[in-house]
Amino acid sequence: MQNSLQIDREVDARGLNCPLPILRTKKALNDMASGQVLRILATDPASVRDFEAFTRQTGHQLLQHSEQDGTFVFLLKRK
Repeated sequence: MQNSLQIDREVDARGLNCPLPILRTKKALNDMASGQVLRILATDPASVRDFEAFTRQTGHQLLQHSEQDGTFVFLLKRK
């Protein structure tokens, strides 16, 4: 696990269900530069599948995702 990774921005989508975490993520990515890293916090179990599909479709890179205490944490790198 990379702890030296710089997080440029964070989206807290806890308590929101699909498609809101993805929509918030899209909005945040639009304001970011290529190569910047976005951390997303979500509680919707479907978000794991959603973010995998989102990164495949958009070309952004899913650096890692983990889950602790019911919160899913995603690190996305803007293309």
